[in-house]
Amino acid sequence: MLRLLVPGSCSPSLYDVDLGELARRGIRGLILDLDNTLAEYANADVPPRTREWVQEAKARGFRICITSNARPARVKAFAESLGVPGIAYAVKPVRRAFRRALKILGTSPAETAVVGDQLFTDVLGGNRMGMYTVLVNPLSTKELGTTRLMRRLERRVLRHLVRRGMVREEHWRVREGGAPHA
Repeated sequence: MLRLLVPGSCSPSLYDVDLGELARRGIRGLILDLDNTLAEYANADVPPRTREWVQEAKARGFRICITSNARPARVKAFAESLGVPGIAYAVKPVRRAFRRALKILGTSPAETAVVGDQLFTDVLGGNRMGMYTVLVNPLSTKELGTTRLMRRLERRVLRHLVRRGMVREEHWRVREGGAPHA
């Protein structure tokens, strides 16, 4: 069970995700979380840096699908603004939405990466499907109360994974806001 919570890699933010490295891994499709990954929770606008990153990913040939537990109106607004498909009420980590995203992207699990800020939704869901997972720091501390509670458990699990050697120390340090080891 613990292995399903181990991200393939960690990045300080979406903007730091190395698209070249993903391409070298054979990744062609990206499933992106919305809240606190693409934009701050409850922010109605697409941040310029997010728009630039998505445009760069598309220019490099990546297919993108937003997959979020958020409401349809929010997902639709972001998806349309970025020119990508979106799936709302995904109920991550349930497999159904991930399967739907794969169908939309036209990629296999081995060719797809999930990028998100939550261990128990994005990483667990992606790993259960056999996808590469990238855990990023949340863009903001503003989030639902249930998410704040899960963050506490998430920190404990990540510390445990580091102690067991399942997550590299530099991943933990990036997640906790420290500089990664050289």
